Amino acid sequence: MSSDAPAPAAAPGHTQHRHPGLALAVIGAVQMMVILDGTIVNIALPSIQRELHFAPANLEWVINAYALAFGGLLLLGGRTGDLFGRRRMFSIGVGIFTAASLLGGFATSSTWLIAARVLQGIGGAIASPTALALITSTFAEGRERSRAMGVYAAMSGAGGSLGLLLGGILTDVASWRWVLFVNVPIGIVVALAAPRVLGRTETRAGRLDLPGALSVTLGMTSLVFGLSRAATAGWSDSFTVGALTLAVVLLASFVAIEARSPHALMPLHIFAKRNRAGAYAIMLALASAMFGTFFFITQFVQNILGYSPLKAGVAFLPMTFGIAVTANVMSRLVGRIGARRPMTAGPLLVAGGLLWLSFLGIHAGYASFIGPLVLVAVGMGSTFVPLTLTVMAGVQRSEAGLASALLNTSQQIGGSLGLAVLVTVASSVTAGRLATIHGSAGALHRALVNQAVTSGYGMAFRVASVIAFGGFVVAAFVVRGNHSDLAGAPVGELADAVAAA
Repeated sequence: MSSDAPAPAAAPGHTQHRHPGLALAVIGAVQMMVILDGTIVNIALPSIQRELHFAPANLEWVINAYALAFGGLLLLGGRTGDLFGRRRMFSIGVGIFTAASLLGGFATSSTWLIAARVLQGIGGAIASPTALALITSTFAEGRERSRAMGVYAAMSGAGGSLGLLLGGILTDVASWRWVLFVNVPIGIVVALAAPRVLGRTETRAGRLDLPGALSVTLGMTSLVFGLSRAATAGWSDSFTVGALTLAVVLLASFVAIEARSPHALMPLHIFAKRNRAGAYAIMLALASAMFGTFFFITQFVQNILGYSPLKAGVAFLPMTFGIAVTANVMSRLVGRIGARRPMTAGPLLVAGGLLWLSFLGIHAGYASFIGPLVLVAVGMGSTFVPLTLTVMAGVQRSEAGLASALLNTSQQIGGSLGLAVLVTVASSVTAGRLATIHGSAGALHRALVNQAVTSGYGMAFRVASVIAFGGFVVAAFVVRGNHSDLAGAPVGELADAVAAA
């Protein structure tokens, strides 16, 4: 696929708008909506499982279907904006996302809902990178763009944080379906406003790396499917072995394609810098650990402790504020203390918090898990800004978008892979414990089942702790330098913007 559309006559850099405030509102709303969908569904999972009769081992696909499509196609989505016009692709992405949300809200089966989540991920993968690119083409470099980036960063943070609370409110007051329906009015307003408040952006000739995008997305999907199936059918099952083998072939093909393609989505030289490669690995590890944490904790507090969806959403607020406050403080300190120290301490705190969570029992009170969640929040908040700055330090401006998009891709792909591994671990432990339950009934049987499920969660948290500790090892032994490693980073203004937000 190629585009030979002529570039507009306007000078490069940024496009003048009569309503830059409205343009920023449209861009920010979409970013918040896309990020919000990564967390809002978590609170609704128990309700979705009951109504659509999801098998416990398959429930993860409500999360993974979105994350795999979004993460696997994120680089391709950004490329479409460069080739065919960012405003055009932004509107198309929002349209796909909105339609998929409407379809998902009407789902009557697990397959229907998962298919809708895949479409949501595709729409998000087109809309999100073009939204960030539109900021650079709408606002002039300097204070104006810094403020816009601050709003964008705030919307990204608000989306992830608001998702947990809003998901609880909507599920409790209305229905789980409204965690999807809520996107529809926002999407319609944005789709109508975008052509009126966003200026045309230049296009350029080139080609889409469709073989690369398909091979990595299908390869990761096959890998996650194989790991998930192992939880129910075993590692020797022919479908498990076939899926894992296909994953190896597809992912190896992706590396080969990227090494040879002149239009590669992910040029391999982007990993040549040691610190940048280490930052990607740290994000991969932390996301692998954290996706499972949200997945299991939301089910634990509702299915085991009996919290309502609203109460579960409120229970996460200290964690939300912990991440926001720590990230804000770190954005002000990182210029003085450097990126390496918080990048090293953060994963270690996350690992400690997850290990602490693994000791939760079926009679745990709120105080029992709020402590470890806050510890995890401080660890995560300590790493966000340093990871971003390390990835962007020294990158060529022509590849700044690629470098930052790969960090988001690492988060989504790592989260999907980690969730598949942790669900497999939890399901295996729970199944083993359930097999020992004989001759009990009533309340005693229910208590024994809850203990079996909680034991599975506990083992998953221990494995997640080990994964997070792996991020600490990478930070301690791979990443080098201190405050000087941020010199010349093209996102120095982004740290200031995050602090202001």
